[in-house]
Amino acid sequence: MESPIRLHWLDPRNPHQPFPPVHLAMRDPNGLLAIGGDLSPTRLVRAYRQGIFPWYNPDEPVLWWCPDPRTVLFPSEIHISHSLGKTIRRGNYALSFDRAFESVLEACSAERGRSRGTWLGEDMRHAYLELFRRGHAHSVEVWRDGALIGGLYGVTLGRVFFGESMFSRASDASKLALYWLCRQLQSWNFEMIDCQVSSAHLLSLGAQEMRREPFLKLLAVAVEPAPPNRSWTFDVGAPADTRHGPRS
Repeated sequence: MESPIRLHWLDPRNPHQPFPPVHLAMRDPNGLLAIGGDLSPTRLVRAYRQGIFPWYNPDEPVLWWCPDPRTVLFPSEIHISHSLGKTIRRGNYALSFDRAFESVLEACSAERGRSRGTWLGEDMRHAYLELFRRGHAHSVEVWRDGALIGGLYGVTLGRVFFGESMFSRASDASKLALYWLCRQLQSWNFEMIDCQVSSAHLLSLGAQEMRREPFLKLLAVAVEPAPPNRSWTFDVGAPADTRHGPRS
């Protein structure tokens, strides 16, 4: 009989406390590794660098995960359906980076029809907003007639974009954000987008599952220390618009 797995507790007063080895993560629920700690920038950056991310409901303590398998999307392998291709070519939209990060966070937190539920609580929003201010997080916004109709956000380290959440207020809006993000990341020689947890929606867009060990080996090379990029702009021909409001 196997011994029960005990979760590792993190001290919220010590953001430098090491995470446990990821091979100790639970199998059920898949990838649960540690509990507690805080969402300080120091701890979050260390977590993402090791392939660990926070995911918990607002009424829970912080839970830290490293699932096996991992879901990744290589920017050159995004799948463009016939209908999405028509939407892309129609061009009745505009793209921006980092123009409305806080608005994207709020829109993502309002989403309800996803398996991750209402996980993006106030503490999480504050934590990612601080990462954004430090140049470690970025958002993609999709606009139409000056209104925000979709977008996504994530964390960046080295040549990896750790996708966190996306939202749509119009058909294909979040897919447009992901498509143009992939185009830009490919131009910048990014290695991959970490999608974390698999879903039929992500797999339909070209994401694939990868066992944890090869994922972590690829991650270790791709997140080699690099200064945060504080001023992302599209340079791959994405439709641009300056009619919307000031940066958040």
